[in-house]
Amino acid sequence: MPKPKAGIIYNDIKPIACKAASELREKLIALNWEVCMATGISGILEYSTPGSPVCYTPIEQMIPSNFDRDVVFTIVLGGDGTVLSAFRQLAPCGIPLLAVNTGHMGFLTETYINHLPQALEQLLAKDYEIEDRSMLVVKVFRNEALLWEALCLNEMVLHREPLTSMCHFEIQIGRHAPVDIAADGIIISTPTGSTAYSLSAGGPVVTPEVPVLQLAPICPHSLASRALVFSDRESVNIFPANPNRLVMVVDGNGGCHILPDDRIHIEKSVYSARFIRLQPPEFFRILREKLGWGLPHIAKPTSVELP
Repeated sequence: MPKPKAGIIYNDIKPIACKAASELREKLIALNWEVCMATGISGILEYSTPGSPVCYTPIEQMIPSNFDRDVVFTIVLGGDGTVLSAFRQLAPCGIPLLAVNTGHMGFLTETYINHLPQALEQLLAKDYEIEDRSMLVVKVFRNEALLWEALCLNEMVLHREPLTSMCHFEIQIGRHAPVDIAADGIIISTPTGSTAYSLSAGGPVVTPEVPVLQLAPICPHSLASRALVFSDRESVNIFPANPNRLVMVVDGNGGCHILPDDRIHIEKSVYSARFIRLQPPEFFRILREKLGWGLPHIAKPTSVELP
């Protein structure tokens, strides 16, 4: 009978993550598990340049060579960036990930490094739930030829280059009539990404299970340009409506320059991000703990004593 198979993805620039990955591998092997390992760096997106416009790895080719659908679970050791990288690597395989925070904010992580022994016990006892989060496919076309593509868990951001003027974006959602937005940039985000850059740009927080996407302008030039929430069954096409080149960034990680005649196509991916939850998912608790949302106000004194 073959051994069960587990995976480890870790941030190799953090000594604490490297040490934990090595110890975890030894423990799983001692428990008669086969272990495959990879670093988060192989899921990092690259930046194309005008002189080298094709600079990406096709989505299905980002899977590490020793990972496959036989992997029962993968433990990710790092911060939110490592989690985003790990899902770009493993979402096509449908592998569920337990995200362990070795960084600072860790909004996407489930537990902390000092709780890893207890978390491993729950994993091995199959005492957990799996929460599916929607992902996006972002593609850039130039003359209808695919130039760049990536999986996206948080958001796609399209913005002006430094020292250039405000931009115009022609955006078509599904079969609806195109709209023109004048702004410094635009964000298309998933519910997961609604607590990231979109939140800073004034967009609403969307709970993870709602099947929607969100468009949020960055510093719009009109009081009428506000965030829009729409069905995730709709695809989005974006056409730059200005003469200057733009910069596209996916998940704050990588992207490419967008020229005036390019087209960006965004749609919900057939792959989902499968999060392992050691306790029933409680989104409002995470908002409260990580972002301070919904904390009770401290009551003001009813009277003031004068000296």
